[in-house]
Amino acid sequence: MHRRTFLMGLPFALSACAGERVWAPDDVVSRAFTPGSDIKSLTLYTMKNTGSDNGAHSALMIDASQRVMFDPAGTWKQNYMPERNDVLFGVTPRMEQFYVSVHARVTYYVVGHRITVAPEIAEQALQKALVAGPVAPANCTRYTARLLRSLPGFESLPQTWFPNALSDAFGQLPGVTTREYRETDSDDKNRAQAVVPTAGQ
Repeated sequence: MHRRTFLMGLPFALSACAGERVWAPDDVVSRAFTPGSDIKSLTLYTMKNTGSDNGAHSALMIDASQRVMFDPAGTWKQNYMPERNDVLFGVTPRMEQFYVSVHARVTYYVVGHRITVAPEIAEQALQKALVAGPVAPANCTRYTARLLRSLPGFESLPQTWFPNALSDAFGQLPGVTTREYRETDSDDKNRAQAVVPTAGQ
């Protein structure tokens, strides 16, 4: 049995070597629509190596008029949240936890930095994410940083390729809350995602 620990506490030009284009049908995306929370927020997720603490991936949870995950250059193949060019839809709180749980395993842990934002800032982030992808491999942090830096109040963040550099800077923004997620299950994402959360919130 796996031990799962949750410590709660601009349109962009496509890269010359763009990522894989994925476009879920309209009806599938419509059914997956998940309205945003009353309090709008952005959560930067950084996946880090448990041995070296080196950052391996960046993703951005956007809680705006709807809840989506901007997962640029993500490699997780799944059938629970429909995708359009690196944007995952249907990200209920339970599915957000599932996303984190799949990425947190014996070889990696996840750091989540959450910040409350004005509704118009959250909506800007959503609209920018919808046109940002598909993102080429190894460009996850570059595109996440570019999106964030284009938002009012986030201009001080570095334009960087390195997940830890973006994570460290984001974590220093006023009002940010930080959570760390560690698990001890297999490094195999397919095995991790076998523990599927039940439907609902």
